[in-house]
Amino acid sequence: MAAIIEVQDVRKSYHVGKVEVPALRGVSMSVEKGKFVAILGPSGSGKSTLFYILGGLTRSDSGMVMLDGVNFTELSDAERTRVRKSKIGFVFQKFNLLPTLDALGNIRIAQDIAGKNGTLDPAYFQRITQLLGIEKRLTHRPSELSGGEQQRVALARALVNKPAIILADEPTGNLDTQNSETVLTLLQQSNKELGQTVLMITHNPDAAEFADRRIYMRDGRIVPKDDYHLHPVG
Repeated sequence: MAAIIEVQDVRKSYHVGKVEVPALRGVSMSVEKGKFVAILGPSGSGKSTLFYILGGLTRSDSGMVMLDGVNFTELSDAERTRVRKSKIGFVFQKFNLLPTLDALGNIRIAQDIAGKNGTLDPAYFQRITQLLGIEKRLTHRPSELSGGEQQRVALARALVNKPAIILADEPTGNLDTQNSETVLTLLQQSNKELGQTVLMITHNPDAAEFADRRIYMRDGRIVPKDDYHLHPVG
């Protein structure tokens, strides 16, 4: 099966005062279309930096990033933004819901940002809200929803534009065990039933078990599973 994400020798450093701090030290990887992949690593491993580069939210210093056939490293900021809006759905640890909007409004805002206002596919929308179990909560504001329900709304917002790729950044970080399992199961279902490729970063090995494949990172590099488990996850 063809790769939908390809990363070749990606490097990224940050400057703290006069000190250069490497975050990625030559990362290469690929993700096949339609797979659910977890990138597992402790704090400081570089997984969040890789996430932001894959999402077009920051640039790498060098290397190549291909997303669904598009070379991100050759695009201008405006072009990267356009591709991001059309091809990627984001799920973050913080739900990032607007408190003044109800659940439906928070989902629809993703369409507004992508310039698809008024083009909602009713059948698809019904399918994802039923899949996520929020079809009866659409008129409620975030303050009237549980943490698990808020994360489901955030997931619906990520899915509503039918993106090819879902990027999830510690999607269960603010949830208890039961709600975490529910959200991870829903990510599995969106992957299998809706066909989205899911790439999730996490420090939690239990969360990573929900994925089809696990990639291990430490100190800015991808490492073999055996080497990763020689050290405790921080």
